[in-house]
Amino acid sequence: MDTSQRSAHPSGVVATLAFAGTVAAVMQTLVTPLIAELPQILHTTPSNAAWVITVTLLVSAVCVPVSGRLGDMVGKRRMLLVCSVPLVAGSVVCALASSVVPMIVGRGLQGMGMGMVPLGIALLRDVVPAEKLSSSIALVSASMGIGGGLGLPIAAAVAQYADWRVLFWGAAVLALVVSALIWFLVPDVPATARGQRFDLPGALGLGVGLVCLLLAVSKGADWGWASGTTIGLFTAAVVVLAGWGFWEVRTKDPLVDLRTTARPRVLFTNLASVFVGFGMYASMLIVPQLLQFPKATGYGLGQSMLAAGLWMAPGGIMMMIVSPFGGKLTNARGPKFTLISGVLVIAAGYGLSLALMGSAWGLMLVTMVTSSGVGLAYGAMPALIMSSIPPAETAAANGFNTLMRSLGTSIGAAVIGTVLSQMTTTMGGHAFASESGFRTGLLIGLGVALIAAAIAAVIPAVRGAAGSERDAPSPEREAVAAEG
Repeated sequence: MDTSQRSAHPSGVVATLAFAGTVAAVMQTLVTPLIAELPQILHTTPSNAAWVITVTLLVSAVCVPVSGRLGDMVGKRRMLLVCSVPLVAGSVVCALASSVVPMIVGRGLQGMGMGMVPLGIALLRDVVPAEKLSSSIALVSASMGIGGGLGLPIAAAVAQYADWRVLFWGAAVLALVVSALIWFLVPDVPATARGQRFDLPGALGLGVGLVCLLLAVSKGADWGWASGTTIGLFTAAVVVLAGWGFWEVRTKDPLVDLRTTARPRVLFTNLASVFVGFGMYASMLIVPQLLQFPKATGYGLGQSMLAAGLWMAPGGIMMMIVSPFGGKLTNARGPKFTLISGVLVIAAGYGLSLALMGSAWGLMLVTMVTSSGVGLAYGAMPALIMSSIPPAETAAANGFNTLMRSLGTSIGAAVIGTVLSQMTTTMGGHAFASESGFRTGLLIGLGVALIAAAIAAVIPAVRGAAGSERDAPSPEREAVAAEG
């Protein structure tokens, strides 16, 4: 690796990529304060308005692995700039929308830009000095959570005190700032997989399979888990993804090298990522509802959307504080230790929530603890992946890992949503999720975090030259992984 590339303004590069990830996360939470008002704003039904959220999930799931592979082939900086274009365009389209179709189109365009985070993490391997790599990976990786934690109260404040279109005009400006920073501060490094063929059949197969799977997971509760549509989509997902896997192991330049992902170190990391994504999203779904439910229920805290966002904001701040510490922990003990520590902290947060769910201060503390665990875990997973793969697959492998996290959040939303919709209580003629429903959801989050810890515990460590087991990323270990 070119030494000049590693030393080219590393602080500016890390800050730019962390900001890009934060902006991408803000795009995802942007419409959360508007959910209840979307049918009225867009003159449509609640079921149609729900696609404003669903489409971003679907498009990002399809585009993130593709963006990663193209980053390896044509250059990560170039693809970062490409990803910024639909972020700007989508924000403008949403700001100008007055009906549901253009809003869905704009949100889909925003979803296309979500590949920024795995691309940015992969680029760090090329431009950041080895001694700063772990902490840089941790910060950029955690930026998605940081953006989600800070974006919600900001979006709620704007939605409450200004026109909703200001949210999207502001998003367009942020995306333009990200583009400018990437252009001026991020160096252009040679593509690691230049000359290889892009796997179009693999991209189409993965896209179709993921759309079928995520549609079934995200809309199954609305359509009915036993409905023909839901079962048909699950069946199609299994068939298409099986065919996709058959193709990927036989084509010369696959979109995702399944032989690499089958290595125990990568496989168990990706599997743990699914459960970490689930564990992160379960609390993000439950805590805001507890804060906002009416006090008359006996367990709701009667907070406004803005107040609820402000109570949760310290979680995003904690993630920002903890991420660099996670990098230092990775350097000292390896990313496997950091991942296990992170998911155990998430589990501790869920344990606290069962005792502290009756007060806003208690839920703020729970959010801070859980977010700290997410910051540790999210920083460790890319480090584990990059210490186990050749440089030519860095962006693609990180894109696939990001997809596994997103799959976990989708499953988490479906499972927790189903639990809360089934365990209800009636008050004043309205059905509310019951206190036992929330406690069950929190217990599920605790169990999922412990499962993630168990999976992380069996991730094999990389044996160093001196015979000691270390698993922090370094140029030497990366070379060993590339040969393996």
